[in-house]
Amino acid sequence: MDYHFYFDVIWLNWDILAYGAWLTIRISFISIVLGLLLGIVLAGLQTTRRKLFTVPIAVYIETVRNTPFLVQLFFIYFGLPSIGLALTSEQAALSTMVINLGAYATEIVRAGIESIHKQQIEAGLSLGLSKIQVFRHVILMPALKKVYPSLTAQFVLIMLGSSVLSVISAGELTFQANYLQSRTFRSFEIYLVVTLIYLVLSYCFRVFFGYIYSQAFNRRSIDIG
Repeated sequence: MDYHFYFDVIWLNWDILAYGAWLTIRISFISIVLGLLLGIVLAGLQTTRRKLFTVPIAVYIETVRNTPFLVQLFFIYFGLPSIGLALTSEQAALSTMVINLGAYATEIVRAGIESIHKQQIEAGLSLGLSKIQVFRHVILMPALKKVYPSLTAQFVLIMLGSSVLSVISAGELTFQANYLQSRTFRSFEIYLVVTLIYLVLSYCFRVFFGYIYSQAFNRRSIDIG
């Protein structure tokens, strides 16, 4: 093999990859927060069983889950300007990730909500809790605790899926890696390091959300006890 490894290209351009990693983290966390909030709201509306809400939500979920993320991104970035709604690459990237995650989060949270027994809800109401308090403490928090592992897996997947955003020049890690490779032609070194960065990011995301779980649910269980 007549190939000479040259990892100095990484050290000489570490700021480019660092910026891409930071943008990946930033856009992923914003998407996770907004996507989860969207999922909670839509899951709550789904449980009302009113067709005014359930039908449009079902159409939204099925559309997102049965179309490629890349097509969704192209539709928002390239398609919407045709009707006068032009977004920057970062705005389109964020919008697509929120819409995509929101659909999956809705189904996950809905499954958690439907796992709560009606007797628990009736008990909360009999104790004098308002409907909002019942939804928050008796329904939502226990439901999120049950489905949290599935949500965490989806959060990591949406972060990894952000690599697709490079096709619209969103500036995240993969885009920066492609840019650096086009300048240096050191494909092996660059993409090896980028692979390792994604591995580290995935691990850090899991650790971070594991910490959130311990703070949001385990501590709450201790306080209630």
